Amino acid sequence: MPSFFSSHPALVIVALVFAAMLLLLQGIHSVWKQYKSPEAKRLERRLRALSAAHDDSASTRLVKERVLSDMPRLQRTLQHMPRAHQLDRFIVQAGLDWTVSGLLLGCALLLALGVLAAVVLGQPLAVGLASGAVLGALPLLHVQRKRRQRLGLMERQLPEALDLIARALRAGHAFSSGLQMAGDELPDPIAGEFRMVHDEINYGTSLQQALSNLGERVPVTDLRYFVVAVLIQRESGGNLTEVLGNLSHLIRERLKLHAKVRVLSSEGRMSAWILGLMPFGLAGLLNLFNPEFMSPLWTDSIGITILKWLAAMMVIGMLMLRHIVRIRV
Repeated sequence: MPSFFSSHPALVIVALVFAAMLLLLQGIHSVWKQYKSPEAKRLERRLRALSAAHDDSASTRLVKERVLSDMPRLQRTLQHMPRAHQLDRFIVQAGLDWTVSGLLLGCALLLALGVLAAVVLGQPLAVGLASGAVLGALPLLHVQRKRRQRLGLMERQLPEALDLIARALRAGHAFSSGLQMAGDELPDPIAGEFRMVHDEINYGTSLQQALSNLGERVPVTDLRYFVVAVLIQRESGGNLTEVLGNLSHLIRERLKLHAKVRVLSSEGRMSAWILGLMPFGLAGLLNLFNPEFMSPLWTDSIGITILKWLAAMMVIGMLMLRHIVRIRV
């Protein structure tokens, strides 16, 4: 009597293919859950934040090994580079999910693209190097911009965080509980940093070291005032609630004064933008309507010399205007 497998081979093949696809999907889901799920990303962000500080204590040394590159050989090379860890801390402070090797590779590719485009268009090598340098600096400028935005947002969120911790202390909670409340109830990015401090304390790091790590990860002057105030209170005693309340009020008043200064200096900043962009706009319009009139500037040796002096004087003028309108509060 023939068996079921020999009499229905098509059904057996379909069943095996279904089982194989089911196991494949299960494996893909397991890999995604391990590396790309929200929990894995949250844990990775916490480990990345821990690595941004100079804490060499035994309680945090195991979680501080940052991956600078996905390739082991390049990872070993970057580990010995003097500026690689500073660049990695710069990326962490910007809140970007990048690696040092990825950032450097992007800069190198854009640099090569700029040089190659200039060579294809028949431009001199100096023009290609200049355009490549500008393109290669774009990833670094993007990281700097994101870092400035993130640190500025944390500076604006800090008074609310200090008020929340002060209210928690006034209600009878411990300081670590106040940090946990700030990490749970406040919005990111300030919440993630306070959660990190609370986790470090729970993992066995001392309060002094955890707050020092916070000051290293977040180079904001007002936040470092908070760290110094807490550490001094721990050493000499005093009313920490009152200290945090006064510090929060002081930061709010400084931010208000800074906003007023920006409003008063907006005219100077607008003048700097207009004076900096007007020569290029006028030169473009004149070259569009009368190319013969503008061509001696880059074809004649005297015109090239004039352009060099004009560029140098424009740079000096822009730096002077920037110095005038940039008022530190």
